[in-house]
Amino acid sequence: MPRPLIISTDPGVDDAVALVLALRSPEVDVRAVVATFGNVGLDATLPNAGRLLALAGRPDVPLGVGAARPLVHRLERRAGHVHGSDGLGGRAASLPGPAAPMPGSGATLMARVLEEATEPVTIASIGPLTDTAILLAARPDLVGRIERVVVMGGAIGGGNVTGAAEFNVHADPEAAHRVLAQDPGEGSVPVALVPLETTLGCAAGPEWVAALGDADPVGAELAAMIAPYMRFYRERYGRDAVALHDATALLECVAPGSLTPTPTALTVDTGFGPARGATVPAGPGTRPVDVLSAPDVPAVLDAALARLTARP
Repeated sequence: MPRPLIISTDPGVDDAVALVLALRSPEVDVRAVVATFGNVGLDATLPNAGRLLALAGRPDVPLGVGAARPLVHRLERRAGHVHGSDGLGGRAASLPGPAAPMPGSGATLMARVLEEATEPVTIASIGPLTDTAILLAARPDLVGRIERVVVMGGAIGGGNVTGAAEFNVHADPEAAHRVLAQDPGEGSVPVALVPLETTLGCAAGPEWVAALGDADPVGAELAAMIAPYMRFYRERYGRDAVALHDATALLECVAPGSLTPTPTALTVDTGFGPARGATVPAGPGTRPVDVLSAPDVPAVLDAALARLTARP
């Protein structure tokens, strides 16, 4: 039976690839998608998520209105220079009209899915962790219904928006701290972290993107979105390849064990110095998270492509 899945996302080109991967994977049943601020503002990420659901032929999936800003301090950074001003590499207007969002907040929709589920639910948090943090804080009675939270975010070494911090965690460090640095015992949730080092290592080259584009019209749209995204990676990293950040995390959701865990106690720097948003080792009393690595990158890329190109 497919495992129930909630996706919190900020589309975003790599989010688009991740969403289609999840929607085309028979191992999971996507019960809700919650769009949050992040790569671009909520005014773009929400319709982007609705367009992607329509593109994938799944406008029936409930779409939630997530957070428009961080828990405490307003976000100063966006990633339009990476993903395009529309968040989808300039392709948003070419996609189908967006599926309509549900009334109420994204965290309320997440809670409703948990309340109605008859088996544990996985939460894929592949944007800022604001809505996931709100859910855990507001509804501690539901944490037992969460199988685990799989997070794309953080960096064990250097960051990508500052020398210390990765974008998703830096976008709302207080929320990330609430999710990652939990007290052990009753009321805590298992967390798996797919950090920047892992996702940068899972980089798809031109042949991979071409195979995606040749698969069907949905794959062709994704490949068109990836093209300017790949140009950014070529200019920044000097590699003719693009990191599959969020798709790598989603693959672990649909096929647990695709990545290798190392339990590590982490906390998040919520100060206002140069290390704000950094994921750093935590002391005793913090529940370890599974920091996931990809020792077999070709297998990860092959598995992701197989699901993305599967006929619905």
